[in-house]
Amino acid sequence: MRDLTVRRASRWQDSVRLLLLIDAAAQDRPSDEVGAPSSTVGVVRGQLRLQKLDFWVRNPDYLANELMTEFEKDPAVTALLNWAGEILDSQEPDLRRFPMLRHKFGAFEELDDALAPLVERGLLSKTQVLGRDRVVEHRYFLLEQGRKVARSLVEDAPALAWYVDRTRMVVKLVDGSGGTQLKHRQYLVRDYADTPMGRYIPSITDRARERLRVLRAALDSNANSSPLVDPEAS
Repeated sequence: MRDLTVRRASRWQDSVRLLLLIDAAAQDRPSDEVGAPSSTVGVVRGQLRLQKLDFWVRNPDYLANELMTEFEKDPAVTALLNWAGEILDSQEPDLRRFPMLRHKFGAFEELDDALAPLVERGLLSKTQVLGRDRVVEHRYFLLEQGRKVARSLVEDAPALAWYVDRTRMVVKLVDGSGGTQLKHRQYLVRDYADTPMGRYIPSITDRARERLRVLRAALDSNANSSPLVDPEAS
């Protein structure tokens, strides 16, 4: 049975978040892209990819956890740990979190209601690539007016700067990975993978903060144990 008390975003919040996410993630389209309106400035290919990117924007604790995973792969990039700390040292995981349901392919939420106002206002266009008996791929075309609005939103509403920062952080983190790759990556988190079908994926904020504490302690310990003078130099 679904939790009816779960925190939900408004339709306006969903639309703005998706516009900013598509603006951040859109790739330049080939000049011969089928179905693209003439005013297209970029395209996001694949509903699965858009859903997975949106999950990390909507769940800052999972985003911070992924940043720490990347830091463990390359501890020299301390910016990754700093970004995770920026999220977890604040109230962001509580104030910005909008849970998603777990479906067959992981986190999922119907996008049509949130995308409809963007399409109606000429900010976005979307189409489907059809196979023999099913939709092969969804494509989301960012139009010139959509990019203009996305880039001007923060000027009109400075509070939206958080969404710009986080959507860009998420896109930079995935570095062009496709939807299937992102799905497998998110399933590596036990709480995510163990969520029953049709239930909301739970918060991991407490566990992520403990992981951050351990990583910071290890980083400090390594820094303190480094010799001030290289013994080989004497």
